[in-house]
Order: sequence, then C-alpha cells, then structure tokens
Amino acid sequence: MQILITDAGMVRTRVWRVAGWQLSALVLCLVLLLLLMSGAVYHHLFLKAAREGWPLVSDIVHLVVRGELAQRDRFMRENLDVMAQKVGEIQAKLVKLEAVGERVAGLAGVKPEDLGPLRRLGPAASGGRGGLYVPLNQPTLEDLMRSVDALDLDADERADIFTLVESRLFETRLAALMVPNSAPIDGPVGSGFGFRTDPISGRAALHTGLDFSAEVGAPIRAAAGGVVVATDWHAAYGNVLEIDHGNRLSTLYAHTARILVSAGAIVKRGQVVAEVGNSGRSTGPHLHFEVLLEGVPQDPARFLAASRKATQAPASPALRR
Repeated sequence: MQILITDAGMVRTRVWRVAGWQLSALVLCLVLLLLLMSGAVYHHLFLKAAREGWPLVSDIVHLVVRGELAQRDRFMRENLDVMAQKVGEIQAKLVKLEAVGERVAGLAGVKPEDLGPLRRLGPAASGGRGGLYVPLNQPTLEDLMRSVDALDLDADERADIFTLVESRLFETRLAALMVPNSAPIDGPVGSGFGFRTDPISGRAALHTGLDFSAEVGAPIRAAAGGVVVATDWHAAYGNVLEIDHGNRLSTLYAHTARILVSAGAIVKRGQVVAEVGNSGRSTGPHLHFEVLLEGVPQDPARFLAASRKATQAPASPALRR
C-alpha cells in the first residue's frame, strides 16, 4: 500500500509505503487502545454511576452485571446453607454430649451446686437449652457468626465440666496417694477449686486450684518431697514451678515472683522453693496452687484436709497417759 502526501508549499509529493504487517500492527494497536479506553470509561464512569445511582447509566450497568451478581449471590447462598447445616449438626452433637455429660457427672458425684456459676452465667441462664442455633432457611452471615461464637462458648463449658468429672472420678484413688498435703503458705485461702466467675473475663470457668493470699516475696514451700520437673514462664500462670512427687502426682505453683530451685533439683517437704508474686494472668499478688494426678487437676483442699484430720486424730487408748 502506498500513501501519497501532497502539499501546496512542497515541490515534490511524498510517498509513504505501508507493508501489510505494518498495517495489521497499526490496526491491532488501535483495537487495544479502544479496549483500554472502554475499560477506563467503564470503571471510572459506569461503576461510579452505578454506585451513585445516576439515571439511565445506572440501569444500563445493572443490566450488564446482573447475571454476574446473581451468580455470585447464588454461590454465597449455597455456601451459607452448607455452613448452616454443618453448624446445626455440630449443635445437635453438643446437645447429645450435654446429656451424656450430665449423666456422667451424676455418676461421678458432681452436685448441681458445683456447676452453679456455669449455669448462672452460661447460655442456660436465658432459658431452656437444646435445638439449633440458626435457621436452615436462608441464614445470614451474621447468624452464622453468632452461632459459631455460641458453639465455641458451649464447647468450652463442656470441656470444663468433663475436666471436673474426670477429677472426681480419680478421687477413689486419692486415699493411698495423699502425698502433697502440706500447705505451701501459712495464710488465708481465697478462691477454691471448682467453677467460679473469672475475675478477668467475667465468664464462668473452672478454677483448677487454690489461691493463697500473701504479700509479694512471701516464701512458698514444697507441699511434699519430690523432683523439680519444670521452671517455666506461662502466659496465664506467669513464673510457674512444677514438682513431681511420684505415683503420678505433682504440684504446681503459679504467679511466683522468683523461683529458687532449678529443674532436676530434689526438694524436701517444707523447703522454700519460690516467692509469691503477681506474674502472668493475675489480679494481685497470690499463689495459685494445684495438685495434679496424671496431669488432671484435683482439689488441693482434699489433700490439705486429710493432713489436718491426721494431725487432729485422737491418740489410741493404749497410748494415752
């Protein structure tokens, strides 16, 4: 192809020869330029018109994207329905687990008053229990989120109840294993073992030990002889010390200010092993004391009570003077 360029002020006529591939490249560039311009117009004009509700233009944009929006909504609805069905199935399983837990708790000797804070602060406080958390007919994302939060809370409650039940079931073995029965601190006892209102979160939770009120730096003594197995930092317990007493029994001393023994050390009953502090998840200086049997928390008050009974028992008639 030849293009002739003639001008009155020019003596000669210029000739521009364009090959076929050059013409094709030029046409392709023009098409790409038009596509880019149309995309820019769509994004900057039509989408803005759709968001701001311009007359006519907004209707045109809605007609163009209606199919895409309908497909996206249908996909989200199908996924929400599937999630709602799964949430309903999990809730039904938790309801069955609750019934089993109540029967097992009764067999283990857990009294209803032991679960008082849980029943008062948990979901049961608002009325009956059971049923699905969300409707299976077109649930919203907010419905699902509320249901998942409720399931999480309910699962935490069930875990606390079964921990307490497991603790009670171990009590039949405690008579021969009352080893850590010396009080770690000579002082008043605050919160005991069992369900209570958590002082930080305000929710019902299982308190797995005894709290001894004391000043910072007060000596903490080993409840029995044993081997130090851990001197670590824990996010909740702070500076924590654990002593193994054999027979799968161990004691734990939490929120300490300073630990005076190291892992592997052999300690005697009554030996000072740490000092009272306020480390970790704590609202004030105190000692959180736990007794564990095979890693399951037990009520330390039972060990200490057994020690007091043995000390206060009257002498036999043959030994009286």
